[in-house]
Amino acid sequence: MISRPARTLTGAVLAATLTAAVLSGCSDVRKLMNQGGDTPCSDYVKQDLDTKRVTITKFVKQKQDDDAHEPAGTIVDATMAAVDFLCSNQRNSATTIKNADLGGIVFDRPS
Repeated sequence: MISRPARTLTGAVLAATLTAAVLSGCSDVRKLMNQGGDTPCSDYVKQDLDTKRVTITKFVKQKQDDDAHEPAGTIVDATMAAVDFLCSNQRNSATTIKNADLGGIVFDRPS
C-alpha cells in the first residue's frame, strides 16, 4: 500500500507533467489526438496550417500503413492541396477527408 505522502507526491508530479505539456502546446499530444483520415471536412477546413499539416501527415501514414516513417514533404504538400480543394467543396461537410472526392462535390453523399 502506498503511503499518503507518496500518493500526494505522485499526483503532484502527474499534474505538473500534464500542465507542462498543455502550456508548452505539446505537439505530441496534438499528434496523438489527431484523427487523420477520419477528420470530417467541416473540422479540417477550420484548422490552422500547422494542424492541417499534422492531420494530412497522419492521413498519409494511415494510407501507407507506415506509422514509423515520416512521409516526404512533397507528398504531404500535394495531399494537403487536394484535400483543401475537395473539403472546401464537398456538399456534405461531414464527409471525412479520406472519403472526400470529386463526386462529393456534385452529389450529396453520406459521411
